[in-house]
Amino acid sequence: MRRRRNRRFITLNEFSTDGGKRQFSGAASLAALGLYLQQLNLFAPVRRLVKIGQKTVKHTPLDKLYDAWIALMAGAHGLVEINTRLRSDPALQVAFGRSACAEQSIVQETLDACTTENVSQLQQALDEIYRRHGQGYQHAYDQAWQILDADLTGMPCGPKAAMASKGYFAKQRYRQGRQLGRVLATRYQEIVVDQLYAGTTDLRTALPELMLAAERTLQLDEAKRCRTILRIDAGAGSVEDINWALGRGYQVHAKDYSGQRARILAESVTEWVDDPQVPGRQVGWVQIAAEMYVRPVRRLAVRCRKQNGQWGGGVIVSALAPRDVLVLTGQPPELPSDDHVTLLAYAHFYDQRGGGVETAIKDDKQGLGITKRNKKRFEAQQMVMLLNVLAHNVLIWARRWLEPNDHKLAHYGLLRLVRDVFHISGCIQSDTQGRIVQILLNQAAPLARDLARALQELLQPAHVAVILGET
Repeated sequence: MRRRRNRRFITLNEFSTDGGKRQFSGAASLAALGLYLQQLNLFAPVRRLVKIGQKTVKHTPLDKLYDAWIALMAGAHGLVEINTRLRSDPALQVAFGRSACAEQSIVQETLDACTTENVSQLQQALDEIYRRHGQGYQHAYDQAWQILDADLTGMPCGPKAAMASKGYFAKQRYRQGRQLGRVLATRYQEIVVDQLYAGTTDLRTALPELMLAAERTLQLDEAKRCRTILRIDAGAGSVEDINWALGRGYQVHAKDYSGQRARILAESVTEWVDDPQVPGRQVGWVQIAAEMYVRPVRRLAVRCRKQNGQWGGGVIVSALAPRDVLVLTGQPPELPSDDHVTLLAYAHFYDQRGGGVETAIKDDKQGLGITKRNKKRFEAQQMVMLLNVLAHNVLIWARRWLEPNDHKLAHYGLLRLVRDVFHISGCIQSDTQGRIVQILLNQAAPLARDLARALQELLQPAHVAVILGET
């Protein structure tokens, strides 16, 4: 069996260059993905809808926007890296359909020329792309719950940048910057909405706008909203925010905003249950009726010992039925009626938020460097933010496309995808018409063998061979 599998790969000496052209690329595996994206014509909605008021000298404004996006896919944490990651790699440019690459300063000028209308146009184009390829949009609401996590994260920048102000930035007490609001389709790790706000904005004020934008992208009608769980932390856990979401028909699972109210409600708990998954944590049902909410909800208090020996914690507010929470936490709904099991299920389902939107934001900061690219003009920063949304989602989709033939990819985050999976060097072979016909991956790369097999299956309809060899 092993002998037959090895026959699929050839050496560099067998990599024909007759009448064609062979070029080295530091990201040959990303070039293979670029070829597939060309087949999908992924960027077509952007080219059709976005109209940037800037004249064309050598490259069109949309070409320069495309170059910026390819650079993000190639791991550029700063737009200045366009010159080193893309402009210096002609083979990668060709794989993405570009015969040349604009210089980074020219790309920056195009971003600076963008207007509020261009931001809306790009958002409309991304919505069209998402509806075509996103699993979140294609979710079967009649079969399973849609889970949307909403959160806000700090985006530090210079004090002279538009909308920059003092706000909350983790471990940077006196820093100024903006805030990034996000709605994530958690089951699929896809960004539904990213929006930029002033540094003083908190999730409590941003939530309605974020969710209305998510409704437009996902085209959520009343029936779909009733099958959608909105999971939020205490930043949007005010009575007003929860009632707004409940009034829209969402199934809310949130942490109460008020620490003082949480302490009062915790005092009503008559029985505390130890959490076997989190040592030192206890949970219990709140006994005070929740009359301030527009729909029935369940409330449970969660507490842990602080370093000073006192209890600290909060209250989780949920509109979900016990049976649904058991299913969502991977337990059979036919379990015997056990109040303790149900109680812990509510707490653990809230805990899963940490592996949802919080992990996605961390992935973007590490893998795509979203905090490293700061534009002074607010509209330019919004354009960069939306290009990151497209890069994030395409990488998530690429993992899904390749995973059936390379199962390890299912467990990789964006950092490993950008740094390891799509940065395997190799040679790219074109025929006499300039069409790419073969991609040779460096066989010394640890992930190359399985990835070559997966990319070969992906590019088989385009008649492009993906092989291994020495580079």
